[in-house]
Amino acid sequence: MKRIFIPLFLALLSVTNLMVAEESKDPRITGLDTFWTEVSRSVHEGDFEAYSATCHPEGVLVSGSKKTSSPLSVALARWKKEFTATKSGEMKASVEFRFSQRLGDETTAHETGIFLYSSTGPDGKPKQEYIHFEVLLVKKDGHWMTLMEYQKSQASLKEWEALSQGS
Repeated sequence: MKRIFIPLFLALLSVTNLMVAEESKDPRITGLDTFWTEVSRSVHEGDFEAYSATCHPEGVLVSGSKKTSSPLSVALARWKKEFTATKSGEMKASVEFRFSQRLGDETTAHETGIFLYSSTGPDGKPKQEYIHFEVLLVKKDGHWMTLMEYQKSQASLKEWEALSQGS
């Protein structure tokens, strides 16, 4: 009887913990997940205005590989042609995010992880880039906005796969 009771107890405890975790999901994380879903949607659909709305007007883009820092507005101007090409169907683009660390409070967040940017240009050649990133966000007027995006370095498929899809 003891042999059956212990595994059954542990199984019930695990299920209970899982249910409690689902019920008590941090509303801040839920809001940030909504933010990242919108970023992904806007890239996939080529919705430049929606993507721009996720960026703080005084936002900064840092590139570790290029060893540069510039206003996000400059990067947005550079990226606009890809959004236009995606919207017109000339190219396809998507972005996915996986996180290794998510810190913050009700109005600030520091997200660390890897993003996968995939694109197929007019030549039909698919391209995938795995990038280690950190993003600093602020909540302004009820909406999360990127204040600083640090694209640190290239990541590998192995590193990408090591981060669970739901993290």
